[in-house]
Amino acid sequence: MTRLEGVALAFTLVLVAIGFGSLVAGLGGSQEVRPPTPGESANAPHVRVEVLNAANVPGLAREGTRRLREAGFDVVYFGNAGGEPQGESVVLDRAGELETARQVARVLGIAQVRSAPNKELYLDVSVLLGRDWRAEKASAR
Repeated sequence: MTRLEGVALAFTLVLVAIGFGSLVAGLGGSQEVRPPTPGESANAPHVRVEVLNAANVPGLAREGTRRLREAGFDVVYFGNAGGEPQGESVVLDRAGELETARQVARVLGIAQVRSAPNKELYLDVSVLLGRDWRAEKASAR
């Protein structure tokens, strides 16, 4: 074995040892834990929510989204519902977990909760904010 081959072999062994050490350290390493955001409980379940403005009132869905995010819910979409304006607000259970929908309804001060499972939406809860919804109602609860 020439001197050059010996150096190459030693270099290769060092790289293998570093790679193996990194692998072992990675297997037993700690995971980074994200602290809860303000208003989010460390034990809060991951609830995916969409908030729809069904009243054609500017900013309604944005305000509902803000309230829910402050309470620790994951609002994955907000926007306009389309169609005719709706008078009453309603929270729809999309995942077969009615109690989860009730929790969302309590945060927003909405009385009407219905079960309307739809696995194609990849959501747990849909919120349709009607003309009756006011941010003040939500903050009073």
